[in-house]
Amino acid sequence: MPPRRKAGKGRRAAPLGGGRVSIDVLPDEVLHHVLSFLPAQEAVRTCVLALRWRHLWRYATGLRISCNAENEAVSAKKLRNFVDHLFLLRGGSPLDTCQFTLLHINDDNDDMCKIHLWIRHVLLCRVRVLSLDIRFNMDCWRTRFYMDDLPLVSQHLKRLELSALHLNQSFVDFSSCPALEVIQIKECDILDLDRISSRSLKSLSITGYCGFNEDHRIHVYAPNLVSLWLEVFYGRVPFLDRMPSLVEAVVRIDGMDGDFCHHADSGDCEDKDCPGCYGVDGDTGCVLLQSLSEAQSLVLISDTKMFIFRRDLKCCPIFSNLKALSLNEYWCVPDDFSALTCILEHSPVLEKLTLQLFSKGPKSNVQMKGSPDPTERSNVISEHLKTVEIKCEVVDAKVLNVLKFLNKLGICSSFE
Repeated sequence: MPPRRKAGKGRRAAPLGGGRVSIDVLPDEVLHHVLSFLPAQEAVRTCVLALRWRHLWRYATGLRISCNAENEAVSAKKLRNFVDHLFLLRGGSPLDTCQFTLLHINDDNDDMCKIHLWIRHVLLCRVRVLSLDIRFNMDCWRTRFYMDDLPLVSQHLKRLELSALHLNQSFVDFSSCPALEVIQIKECDILDLDRISSRSLKSLSITGYCGFNEDHRIHVYAPNLVSLWLEVFYGRVPFLDRMPSLVEAVVRIDGMDGDFCHHADSGDCEDKDCPGCYGVDGDTGCVLLQSLSEAQSLVLISDTKMFIFRRDLKCCPIFSNLKALSLNEYWCVPDDFSALTCILEHSPVLEKLTLQLFSKGPKSNVQMKGSPDPTERSNVISEHLKTVEIKCEVVDAKVLNVLKFLNKLGICSSFE
């Protein structure tokens, strides 16, 4: 337990000039929390402020350990003495948060072993939020920091943030993290993974240029997942197991490898040697849409040349809870609008449809809003549909074709 300062009866901090109150009026527990927002080196330096502050840093509820040198490589050895003594003097004091931001480090096996030990130590300190962003100097032959082969073991870890790492199967074995609810994976290599599995997980985010494998699909098993954000820029789209608790999901497929074929837009070119259509053994059935079918809000974006959504539509599920749907131009090609028609027919309670057409980003120069005419409403669309938004850079021939199709469904649009 941290040493406590005894508060004498009726004792108050002496007010400073002008009626200001000293920070010393705050109890130790609050100061422990305040110190958690400082870089670890600065938090330790507060020990010289006054006798009371000598040991406060040892019980800070968070640690921010960073190593960042601009335009030059940094060795973790420069941190070794500091961090080793930091952990030694803190002992097993519990942590709410710990953030490792180690940028431009040298490729040194001893340094990497030391960093792995630091990570294991904070897990023993019952850390609840762990953030790892570890990057090599650009001159190093390694492009990603390799996590060790030991699984994570923690009864207390609730949130895990991973950036610029190479993940292996052992590290993402979350079976020994029963409290884990949030995982964020950004710009990591996940080529070696076969499965991401967690029964406790509620939010999963895989974003940035993560490297998926081209020869097999990663299986994502998270039956209690509530929120999903998935971006695939390279390799195969992962297979999602059933997610009955899912509320919202964003899926963006924007790569030219893996689920791509020059000859067929639905992954069925019938050329058995085609690596895109037939490169994964036993790759049949729905990859994404079946597991997304319980969501209330969906954003589905894909490059027009990727086939995975169109292939899934062959066994399209019913989106029985879906109320808000956002799509891009992928769903409006070819000109028969078969993909858009199919997903609308399978969304019986849809209330809002957003079409982001031929735009490079979320902001658009042109925005239109429409609603179904009750007297001309097509059977294709939900009777609950109230709002249709169309966003685009310019109203060209392709956008006009979309507007004509919506008009056939009984949806009239106007500029805002």
